[in-house]
Amino acid sequence: MILKLIAGAVIGGLLGYLYHKKVGCKSGTCPITSSRNGSTIYGAIIGLLLSSSF
Repeated sequence: MILKLIAGAVIGGLLGYLYHKKVGCKSGTCPITSSRNGSTIYGAIIGLLLSSSF
């Protein structure tokens, strides 16, 4: 169970980082995706929540 949560958080964080790198908010007006750390942490939280629901 814990391994599934950790894997979900790591995959979500990686996807959040890649989203910032490839798509991201280039103007800096988006509150979540304007910083690399913010989008990575947000992705990790979403990944953790999604992995806990399955």
